[in-house]
Amino acid sequence: MRIPMYRLNRPFVQRHSLLLCIAWLACGVLSAKPILDNWEYTRMDLGGIWEGLRTNERDAALPAWDTVSLPHSFNELDAVNPYVPYYQGPGWYRRTLEIDNPYEQGRILLRFDGAGQKTQVYIEDSFIGEHVGGYDEFHFDITEAVAKHLEDGKVRLLVRCDNSRDLEMIPSDLSDFNLYGGLYRPVHLLYQPAVGAKWPRIDCLVDEDGNTGEAHFRVSAYNPLRIDGRLPVGLVIRDPEGAVVYQEKAKLKLIDRKGPNPHIFKAVVPSPELWSPEAPSLYSWELTSTTPNGESYKQSGTIGFRHFRFEEKGPFYLNGERLLLRGTHRHEDHAGLAAAMLPDLLRKEIALMKEIGVNFIRLGHYQQSREVLELCDELGLLVWEEIPWCRGGLGGETYREQARRMLRNMIAQHRHHPSVILWGLGNENDWPGDFVDFDKEAVRDFMKELHGISHACDPYRLTAIRRCAFCADVVDVYSPSIWAGWYRGKYTDYLEVSRREMETVDHFLHVEWGASHHARRHSEDPDRGLGSIQSGDADERSGDFLMTGGSARVSKDGDWSETYACNLIDWHLKEQEKMPWLTGTAYWPFKDFSTPIRPENPVPYVNQKGVVERDLTPKESFYVFKSYWTEEPMVRIYGHTWPVRAGAAGERKMLKTYSNCESVELFLNGQSLGSRERDSEDFPAAGLRWVTPFKKGINTVKAVGRKDGETIIDELTFEYQTEGWGEPAQLRIEQIAETDESATIEVYALDAKGVRCLDGKNFVEFSLVGDGELIADLGTSITARKVQLYNGRAQISVRKRGGQSWVSVESEGIPTAFISIK
Repeated sequence: MRIPMYRLNRPFVQRHSLLLCIAWLACGVLSAKPILDNWEYTRMDLGGIWEGLRTNERDAALPAWDTVSLPHSFNELDAVNPYVPYYQGPGWYRRTLEIDNPYEQGRILLRFDGAGQKTQVYIEDSFIGEHVGGYDEFHFDITEAVAKHLEDGKVRLLVRCDNSRDLEMIPSDLSDFNLYGGLYRPVHLLYQPAVGAKWPRIDCLVDEDGNTGEAHFRVSAYNPLRIDGRLPVGLVIRDPEGAVVYQEKAKLKLIDRKGPNPHIFKAVVPSPELWSPEAPSLYSWELTSTTPNGESYKQSGTIGFRHFRFEEKGPFYLNGERLLLRGTHRHEDHAGLAAAMLPDLLRKEIALMKEIGVNFIRLGHYQQSREVLELCDELGLLVWEEIPWCRGGLGGETYREQARRMLRNMIAQHRHHPSVILWGLGNENDWPGDFVDFDKEAVRDFMKELHGISHACDPYRLTAIRRCAFCADVVDVYSPSIWAGWYRGKYTDYLEVSRREMETVDHFLHVEWGASHHARRHSEDPDRGLGSIQSGDADERSGDFLMTGGSARVSKDGDWSETYACNLIDWHLKEQEKMPWLTGTAYWPFKDFSTPIRPENPVPYVNQKGVVERDLTPKESFYVFKSYWTEEPMVRIYGHTWPVRAGAAGERKMLKTYSNCESVELFLNGQSLGSRERDSEDFPAAGLRWVTPFKKGINTVKAVGRKDGETIIDELTFEYQTEGWGEPAQLRIEQIAETDESATIEVYALDAKGVRCLDGKNFVEFSLVGDGELIADLGTSITARKVQLYNGRAQISVRKRGGQSWVSVESEGIPTAFISIK
């Protein structure tokens, strides 16, 4: 499927509402001020707006308000609390705004980059407006309300957020992620002249040979007071090196009886530097407008030139060359923060994706923040972004209008990003449950409507969905459900199942594959006990995510080890190298994330398929991807978090390295085991594996990789245990690390003879009394107050707070163990 260079005689249907119109206002005005500090917050509803405005010192403290900074979520810790469901309900924020508008008769606006899930805004006791939807940006013009209430240059802002359950809104509470509440993205105070230019609608086009680029800037006036006259505007575009490649001026007619009268700048850029994941070349632009009274303000941003196509039943092409989409996913979620991630942390996360060679990302399952899209532009990630129509069925007109509005807003707000190639219309829309009836035809008809809206709003990008077979022919690009080796079948089925699915649609893209793996759990024999699993099918079916019932499957019957996940990923990646028709795939997901529907997981309420933990700590699978998808020399011995291995004396065991080096030499206890050359067809570990006996006690391993004349070294140490063990009968707890502020403790399961049970998977629960506190409820393997053992052990840390504490560890059927921490 080819994307046209030019849109010829194709009507654009523009629908206006106050919010959508304002959503096109300047995102880059010079007088934009983030208001992140000095907020107060209460996690409950108010009896009325006056409860948030009382000034009497005693009464103003009721209800109790906490001081917070933005971004902030209701659910920073309770999303993964193993004992209490995460909070779903209303919460209030309040703050005093100091108003200092530099423009005569200027406008004052508030921009919310996203808030969950329903938001009401007040200036003092004046209701400003409401927004429904947790992920798209929205603005309110508060000029008149500020004028009404301004006192000593100040007014009070109150915001009510509500993430209560509601069947008539998207996404569904059946979704495999939390619907967070709060102001979890920044809020900005914007000053604009009385009349000015809206944020332009931008289309960047390039011919298939890359010889000529065009940037179309559609500029309209924001003129709520209906001031007559003309508004001078000027556009300057600079290339990636800063040289001016286009400069033009025009005048906007502010009032036209015929309706909106925008001006379209058509910048022609000969031989543009093309944007790609390998070379994400960005052009900068600046739009200046001057008001009738001589005031000026500027908006600025970046654009990129690139063209792409999906070959029918074939691969993906970017800028005329085949590009295998090496993708992943992200949820807006992080340890201790929920969705409230700051820009530095977002950059770290996207940079880690690039470190393992990712060039494509599906932003699941909702519009994400402008910072994420800007990072994808800057660092070079192609993007599938989607609206949160996820699971549950199809609601009524309120439900549908929210989906329409969020699709239009997403496109309007992110269409200028060169990274975006696909607009997602939904996810798992074959999943019923929220309504009495599940009408496939109604779902299909609404999908067609969304497909039409997307192409009317943006004819230069394609639509996509994942897992809804009866809508596969509605969208431009379709991803079936293929979970070979996890929810169905064996990972060796992957190639054949993918080929079979590819033949059923015109444009195939496989998003979501992988395996859950409990960080720090490893296995000497990860495939043991999986012989009863049938080959041939790989689709996820109803109930497959559950840990009980149904047919044999790895998700239920496997060991959830990092070892198995690395084998599955290794197999998929080697197969993808020999699929010339493959557009690409996206591993699910990059990072572990919280979910309300998985309380029984080893870390309760956490989806553990990520290649990094919820705090961005890499698992071993991180390095499998790196060994396939990157060029910079690397070598990683498998098992850095496997401190004790087990087996009989003299038993031969496997050592693996994951590397992109041409060859790797391995040393065990100072003796060379020989060198191996890398061959991706030699599974596992591309032939970089050795089988050898270990000595009892401490063993040291060193890997030396060589590539292009460069030498890379990795080392690790482990203990080899030869004693056998019985069932866990006791717990041994000890302190293993300490700083002035904290102490780390580790618990081991022992049998009746005191031997470590290195296959122990019991759940253990940590508790504390005393002056300190557990560093817990962060959703990682070492910050969970309830956690399944990994190889018979578990860790947690204590914040000491200058006093003494007693930590207990209990497990069903085993005596509780205690330790004192000072």
